Amino acid sequence: MTSTNVLLASTFAALCLAGPANAQTAAMTVSSSSFTENGVIPPEHGGSEPGCGGKGMAPQVSWSHLPAGTKSVAVLMFDPDGAKGLGVSHWVAYNIAAERGQLKQGEGQTDGHGATVGKNISGGTAYRGPCPPVGEAPHHYILTVVATDLAPSALPPGLTRDDLLAALKGHAIAGQSIVGRYAR
Repeated sequence: MTSTNVLLASTFAALCLAGPANAQTAAMTVSSSSFTENGVIPPEHGGSEPGCGGKGMAPQVSWSHLPAGTKSVAVLMFDPDGAKGLGVSHWVAYNIAAERGQLKQGEGQTDGHGATVGKNISGGTAYRGPCPPVGEAPHHYILTVVATDLAPSALPPGLTRDDLLAALKGHAIAGQSIVGRYAR
């Protein structure tokens, strides 16, 4: 075997050995102590508007194992079943320092607590709890955390979901979601 072939074989072996270690690196995770994956969202997180039966409290959400270079995160809650399948934006929170690791229950409900809250479906800058029509099958609420390379104060207040998604193009590093269900 020539020295070039030995070098190539050694390099290939080293890469093969390095591969599994990289594959075992923990991936970004998102969880909530307020509800489990595909679980029922409790009424305390449902809409507080008349007839909704909820208290309008923003759920707790945690994130971990963020990719290198993450400076801030954005949190979105979206109901793809709402508005006759066109979707409803319930929560838009951003400019959240990545190292926080979570928004506690009620944090990010309105501006403050280290989060900028954007506009929900009704145009309000607040968390808006689920309130699907009575008698419909449970709606699915996708709670997503997006890791970004933007500083925690980079984005202006008052963004809608669409505005935020446009602003994150080229700045999103990773994202992960959990889904909860809610019916009345």
